[in-house]
Amino acid sequence: MTTFAYRAADRHGRTLDGVMEAPDARTVVEKLREDACFPIRIAPREERARFALSLDALAPRSVRGRDLVAFTQELATLVEAGLPLDRALAILGELTPSARLRAVSGALLAAVRGGTSLGDALAQHSPRVFSRLYVNMVRAGEKGGVLDATLKRLAEYLEESQALRDTVASALIYPALLATVGAGAVVFLLAFVIPRFADIFKDLGGAIPLPTQILLEVSGGLQRFWWVLAILALGAAVGARLALAVPGARLAVDQLVLRLPLVGEVVRKGETARFARILGTLLRSGVPLIGALTVVKEMLASQPLVRAADGLADGVRRGAGLHQPMAAAKVFPPLAVHMVRVGEETGRLEEMLLKVGAVLEADTRRRLTRLVALAEPVIILVMGLLVGFIVLAMLLAIFSISELPL
Repeated sequence: MTTFAYRAADRHGRTLDGVMEAPDARTVVEKLREDACFPIRIAPREERARFALSLDALAPRSVRGRDLVAFTQELATLVEAGLPLDRALAILGELTPSARLRAVSGALLAAVRGGTSLGDALAQHSPRVFSRLYVNMVRAGEKGGVLDATLKRLAEYLEESQALRDTVASALIYPALLATVGAGAVVFLLAFVIPRFADIFKDLGGAIPLPTQILLEVSGGLQRFWWVLAILALGAAVGARLALAVPGARLAVDQLVLRLPLVGEVVRKGETARFARILGTLLRSGVPLIGALTVVKEMLASQPLVRAADGLADGVRRGAGLHQPMAAAKVFPPLAVHMVRVGEETGRLEEMLLKVGAVLEADTRRRLTRLVALAEPVIILVMGLLVGFIVLAMLLAIFSISELPL
């Protein structure tokens, strides 16, 4: 299946932009005509991204999460207060501190005043600024006549997602800083301090203890071949990035991550929480289940869960419901599967999905806190062992000097 980007006109003459998965362009044309739309342009998504050399494409490709949250909250408040959409967008263009969002607000205002719906106007800036989740929720809200409530739910979702990202970033700051400072101290000792003692040991002669010899060899190698190490590190980083761009390699890495102790469970529950919260939010906003699963698939980062989302859509089409394909995928936590089953049996699927998201997000925070608490002493221990080895090697060398004959 290939993802095609299309531009089409509906029966009222409005221009629609979007993406669709299909085996070929002819299938896209047929589906658009079934929806009473006239295709204007159809191209593979990669081709569209390659040739879209507009000013908007040359601008920064995204906005900060906090700025988008504030933008959505203010838009929801203004629309809920009864202001016309064009006036709300005009006010936002003056209030937002982000230059990128000010430009986007102006483009949205021009499109809305030209007769384009807000959802279609947002789609023109997707996915650089607004995700498919954002666009589809707004379209569903406009179609159901509940745009103000939909924007409010969208703002709540974005705020909760941003809070989770901030929690993760805050938890990782101290271990990352600790590891960076420790590694920097060890490199400084090896590159600048140890070489001075090496000259002294060579001038005095005599047998040098084995730990000191190892230390001197490592220090000398670092001085002579630091550029080789830098090239190897850069090559490894570039190679890993290119390898992860290959679907098969990315899937293998993600499967390995999910099997890791402690880390795998945090990733599994975090991704499932995102899956449940996005799907529940879309369903509550009126998006059909099949369309919602298509959107959710593009919002997930772990490839095993992306493939599982494909299987869920196929299961729903066959009439198997949602919980049976989730259980068959064997990547979702059992709690999520059981709660989805209860939601389907009681007719409150979207409510149970949102509860699953809330419960798993809380559990992810707790597990992440424990993982970080475990990582800190491990980093300190490793740095302590390295520095201790350096000190021990130097002390042994000093003791050996005192035993040299005068």
